[in-house]
Amino acid sequence: MQQQVGGGYPRSSRLTRPAEYARVFAGARRVADRYFTVLVIRNDRGRARLGVAVSKKTARSAVARNRIKRQIRETFRLHQVEVGSNDLVVIAKPPARAMQGAILNTSLSRLWQRVS
Repeated sequence: MQQQVGGGYPRSSRLTRPAEYARVFAGARRVADRYFTVLVIRNDRGRARLGVAVSKKTARSAVARNRIKRQIRETFRLHQVEVGSNDLVVIAKPPARAMQGAILNTSLSRLWQRVS
């Protein structure tokens, strides 16, 4: 059995409640590029937690939205240790819809480095 590099994406690594999202949206600092905006706020949980927002305006079809969400979750899984003890919400922008996975991965990796 192989060990995962970033430790998976368990429920404890997710923002699950509307109040958690509202806290991040209300008081976070922003880090952005052409494809994504990342909202960051410190937490007291000892690990990073992720929330994802991909609107229908960004990608019309559910298939396209889910592809973008999978990319975000996978790069987070690989970089969650270096992100530290923060709550993060990643908001996808419309140009992300047309980009290939490798470009999105590079963009997100740079954003994770800027966050840490």
